[in-house]
This record gives sequence, structure tokens and C-alpha cells, in this order.
Amino acid sequence: MASILSTKSGNTILFPPTLTNEMFNLVRGKSSLARLSGQSPIPFTGETAWTFSLDNEVDIVAENGAKSNGGATLGQVTITPVKVEYGVRVSQEFMYASEEIQLQYLRAFAEGFAAKVARGIDIMAMHGKNPRTGQAATATIGNNHFDAAVTNTTTATANNSADIETAVGKIQTREHEVTGIAAALTVKSNLAGLKKGSASNEPLFPELAWGGTPAAINGVAIDFNTTVSFGSTPVDAAIIGNFRDFFRWGFARQIPVKIIEYGNPDNDATLGDLQGHNQVYLRGEAYVGWGILVPAAFERIIPSST
Repeated sequence: MASILSTKSGNTILFPPTLTNEMFNLVRGKSSLARLSGQSPIPFTGETAWTFSLDNEVDIVAENGAKSNGGATLGQVTITPVKVEYGVRVSQEFMYASEEIQLQYLRAFAEGFAAKVARGIDIMAMHGKNPRTGQAATATIGNNHFDAAVTNTTTATANNSADIETAVGKIQTREHEVTGIAAALTVKSNLAGLKKGSASNEPLFPELAWGGTPAAINGVAIDFNTTVSFGSTPVDAAIIGNFRDFFRWGFARQIPVKIIEYGNPDNDATLGDLQGHNQVYLRGEAYVGWGILVPAAFERIIPSST
């Protein structure tokens, strides 16, 4: 892994002085949570989302009869933005390149940063971890993530379709609807291998054949992503529930890519001062926040070994 982007590798010029071809961006990343829910603006200082429910059914009141209290529950979820950043050193020749070449660098970096933020949203909101280190970000995220907030679980079996059916049934028993499924790639592989019957060779989900990625299965939105099983010991095979109504996320602030010419912005004692090594630094930053408004509206399918 290169720590510094350079226009040369040995005697080979990696980026010519004039524009000849588009720079291919190899960065990959997406957010299942963003796809299954929606985006709402979040104040820079955070916000409190309120939940309100009426606890009982309506009551028949006889003529001249007494009325009773039905009861109501008011709850709140605090959504606090988390700052994320990504930076990379670039050789100072970047500053002297043509404007077209500079734009290629910046566009590729901005697109790559957006992909990393999308992936990071899942890792943070699903598992409460710092995406770069893989360690629990207790100080900044706390229990504001699915692995901690959603305690309702279904243990995976050899038939993930049956597991999903079980989880859906549990959610509906709790009087919630299912609007989406975020699932690991192992679940996708399992579903693709299921047959319609013991004596049939016809796939149960033909739309998953050959790496197919349908937007929905059986009318329910679904997204397969490596972020669901992120970590050396995955704790989730799938997260199912009402993402549309009860998971909220958004950008509090988006900061454009910065070009830093001085100092040691990545605090790297080995690489040292930028000017002392003829380098500049590209940095992207963003503030993202999320909240799981009603944990009971979700069910996690966990691996059998968890």
C-alpha cells in the first residue's frame, strides 16, 4: 500500500503532463443503510428525534359510562454527528501539473472519499466500529448502532430463506412491518444455492444466479454488502426491519476536498513535514449522524457460532 501518490514510479511516468485518458477510480464502497432508508439533513450540533405511541386500543364508552385513560409513551433518540476524514499525501509535482491533471486527481479522490464514507456509515451504524481500525468506537458512537441497540436476534441455519421468514414473522408479531433487508454476501450465496424442492434442480431465487444483484426479492428491498459481516468475527448475517420509518441518517455538513501544503497533517512521524519532502496533502472530511428510532422494528440474523 502506497502512503504517497507520486507522478513517477522509478523511471515510469504515471501521469502524463497532458490529458490523454480518464483516471480509473478503483475505490469501491456503498451504504446498504442509505439505500434502504433515506437521507435527512441533520443540524451541525445534532438533534433529538421523538417517538410517540398510543399504548392501548380505543375503548367503548356506554351511555353515561366513565372514560378511562388509554396511555401514551413518548421517547427520544439523540442523533449526534460523527466527524470522518480521509487524507493522502501527493508529490508536490501535483501543484505544477496541468489543470486537467489536477482535476483528475481531485475528482478521483472526491469520488473515492464518497465511496469510503458510504461504506463507513454502514460499519459505524451497524457495528459501532471505527472503519479504519476495526475497533469499537465507544467514546464517539456508544450504543448507537444495530449490534448494541437491536437485541432481537434469529440464529442462522442452513436455509437463510427460512431464517429471513422467521425474522420477518417476529417483527410482524411486534406489530412492525419489514421494508428492507441488509444481508452479507454469504447470505446471498446461500439463497442462490437453494432449490424449489428436494427433488427439483430449479433455483428458488433465479434472480441471484451468476452474481445477480436484484433491488428486491419477494417484493422486499434487499441489499447485499460486505459491511454487514464486517470484522474478523462477524456478528451479523443480516439486519431486517423497517428502515424506511425507523432508521434516520444524514450529513450534518459536507466539507470539500482540501489541498494542504504545509505541516504534518496526518501526524506521521516517519513521513514528516510536507514541505521538507516536497509533498502536498489532499483531505476530505464530513459529518454524518444516524439514529435507530425503534429497535423493536428490527431483527438481526446472527451466525450460529456467535
